[in-house]
Amino acid sequence: MVVGDASLDIDTLVIGAGPGGYVAAIRAAQLGQNVLIVDKEYVGGVCLNVGCIPSKALISASHQYESISHASAFGIEVGEAKVDFTKVQEFKNGIVKKLTGGVASLLKANKVQYFQGEVMFINENEARVFNDQEAPRYRFKNCIIATGSRPIELKAFPFSGRIVSSTGALSLPEIPKSLVVIGGGYIGIELGQMYSKFGTKVTVIEGSDAILPGFDKDMSSIVAKKLKSTNVDIVTGAQAKSAEQTDKDVTVTYTVGDKEEKVTADYLLVTVGRRPNTDGELGLDLINMKMSDRGLVEVDAQCRTSIPHIYAIGDIIAGPALAHKAMYEGRVAAEAISGLPSVIDYKCVPAVCFSDPECASVGLSEKEAKDKGHNVKVGKFPFAINGRAMSLNANEGFVKLVSDADSGLVLGAQIIGIEASNMIAELALGIEMGATLEDIALTIHAHPTLGEIVLDAAEVALGHPIHTFIK
Repeated sequence: MVVGDASLDIDTLVIGAGPGGYVAAIRAAQLGQNVLIVDKEYVGGVCLNVGCIPSKALISASHQYESISHASAFGIEVGEAKVDFTKVQEFKNGIVKKLTGGVASLLKANKVQYFQGEVMFINENEARVFNDQEAPRYRFKNCIIATGSRPIELKAFPFSGRIVSSTGALSLPEIPKSLVVIGGGYIGIELGQMYSKFGTKVTVIEGSDAILPGFDKDMSSIVAKKLKSTNVDIVTGAQAKSAEQTDKDVTVTYTVGDKEEKVTADYLLVTVGRRPNTDGELGLDLINMKMSDRGLVEVDAQCRTSIPHIYAIGDIIAGPALAHKAMYEGRVAAEAISGLPSVIDYKCVPAVCFSDPECASVGLSEKEAKDKGHNVKVGKFPFAINGRAMSLNANEGFVKLVSDADSGLVLGAQIIGIEASNMIAELALGIEMGATLEDIALTIHAHPTLGEIVLDAAEVALGHPIHTFIK
């Protein structure tokens, strides 16, 4: 309880209980700090509640449905598969509840205090946390800001009714018969493809010349081909202009070049990026924190802001808005506060899209390596001639290794195919530890596994592949 308006003393205040915030709070507590973590909505942040985790649960459910529908490829005949979407949503919600409950238990076990409410800075050393019931004031020695981001809302497409953000798309009461997606990036493709597997007619409107612009075109083209085979229309080089909705549907007007087109669907999903949560009542302007024109907080190599005892991590600083990046930065900030020599090093930040097939990359692409002046050597091996991939009836995709021809060092890797999200970890570790192509080729990979494709790609780059022929 607060006596009058006196401030309570705390070692470290963490603002935001998402992946970055809760990791920072736990690590700080492990290092002996007295920690208070505050979040205005829920433990686990966007990722666990309305982002990464629920989306992957729905994606997994859609894969199961598709697998059952195509079981005849394995010689298994089943009756017509049906989807009870209410139960699918219950499955998703159950996973969210387990994980968020687990994080809450971890905070408690590490003696981290949790307050559900908002934060407003009073000055550089004090902040008020408040909700409808109370508004205590805290004096902190250090602070870690991890307030995350939110979907960008376009003026022409406000989130209401049948125009939804990714959050809304994860909680639709039924499987829509049709869906328009503005934005062919990670989120748009993941959710659009998920609904298409459940039978929704999907139209993706993308401004650039290809979907998944963050990945090599030889990867995105494979995903595009798969999308087109599952009732998805992809319109690239298009600009969405307006939307008119009724209580039953929404009509989107877009242009391709000089030609105007219209498409009507049950719902419109807008996924054009995310905006950092650095505005609002937090009061960063009151403490004169240095920020970029895009609303990102400027930090040094230890996530320290222009105010030395205040740190910032995750989506509110420069770099990709990825949960695992925020977690990494959370550890660095907590350790820096404790005097450890931890610094951020973005050499190996994997990027994953849970499309079908999955896309994953880490390190440099072939073009990036050449642009940096490397004498590049590439090894590429397809899933189609891997025994494990064949047995899974998952022949699409490849592993591509990018290396320096002079030193043999692995500089980057791109994987598209089943389990790419899991396979990329080996290569992230390899790059981080300075592995060469020979190191990978001499590492015994279990047989028959998908991991052997990594070994085969290394042998292709070295010029002596066993499971393919090179003249």
